[in-house]
Amino acid sequence: MPIPTTDPIIVAPTNMPFRDDESLDLDALARNIDRFCGTALSGFVVGSYGGEEFHMGEPEKVSSIKTVVDAHADRKFVIAGIDALSPTEAVRLANLYAEAGADIVRVRIPPRVGDGGRQAPIQDYFEQVTAGSPVPVIIIHQPKTAMGVDVTSDELSDITAFDNVFAYIMSLNYRYECRMSPFVNGAVKFWTCNGTLLMPGGIIGAVGACLLFGNWGPHIARDIIQACLDGRYAEAREMQDRINHMDYLGMAWGVGVQKTGLNLLGYEGTVPRLPNLPLTDAQTAEIRHALIEAGILDADGTPLPQI
Repeated sequence: MPIPTTDPIIVAPTNMPFRDDESLDLDALARNIDRFCGTALSGFVVGSYGGEEFHMGEPEKVSSIKTVVDAHADRKFVIAGIDALSPTEAVRLANLYAEAGADIVRVRIPPRVGDGGRQAPIQDYFEQVTAGSPVPVIIIHQPKTAMGVDVTSDELSDITAFDNVFAYIMSLNYRYECRMSPFVNGAVKFWTCNGTLLMPGGIIGAVGACLLFGNWGPHIARDIIQACLDGRYAEAREMQDRINHMDYLGMAWGVGVQKTGLNLLGYEGTVPRLPNLPLTDAQTAEIRHALIEAGILDADGTPLPQI
C-alpha cells in the first residue's frame, strides 16, 4: 500500500511481543499485525518509545520491521523510528530500515546542548538527513521534559521546508505547539502526539496523529480528528472526554498499559521486557474499566467492533 495521502492518518507505536525468556516473538508480532490490518489504524511505527525502542538492539529492530512489512502485505505502511544524535548515523539507519522495508522514517529532533556547549544548527542536521534518506522523513519534537523545547519557530520553518519531509509530530508542550503550528510548512502534515491531545491538536490544525492510544482505539482517534476537520467540536469533545482516562493510564503507567490493553482486546500483547514489570491485577482492572468507559470494550469486557 502506498503512503496514505487522505487525512486523517492515524499511526501507533507497534507493540513488541516477548516470550517468557524475553526473546522477541516475531510470530506473535505477525499475528497482531494481521489483525490490526482490519482496524482504522493507517500504519505501524516500529522502533518507538511506546514499542520499547530502548529495550531492543538493532538486529531486533530490523527483524521486526521485516516481520511487520511481510505481515501487513501491502495493506498498511511502516514508519521506522530513529533516535540518533548524529545525522550521519541517522542517515545510516534510514538506509538500513528502508532496505528492511520501511516506507518512512521518523526522526527525533536532537536535544539542545546545555552548559554552553556548541552544536551545529538543527537545519544542518535535517538537511543532511532529508537528503540522505531514501524514504520520506517525519520530524518529531519530543523533548526529555514535558515542557521542554528543542526547536525554535524559525528552525521549525526551515526544517519542514526541506524536500522529503512528510510530517511533523508536535510535542506534549501544547502551549508551545499552539504557537508553532503556523510555522510548519504547508506541504507538510501536522500531527498530534497523544490521545489526550487529539481534540486540542485538531483545533490548532492537526490532520493526523501518532499515539499510544492508537493501539486500542484507532477508529476513535480518527473520528476525533475528522470531527475537528469538519468543525464538529461538540462531537469531538464528547469522544475526547470518553478516552481521557485510558490515555492518562498510558502516560502514568507506561508500556505495560499498551500490552495489558492489547491483551484485553484479544491481541498478543504479552508482557514488558525487563526492567519493566507487568501490571498488577488492580491496575489491569482499572484499564478494563477505562476501555469500557471509552467504548472499546463492552460492559462485560468483550471487545466492541472497531469501525
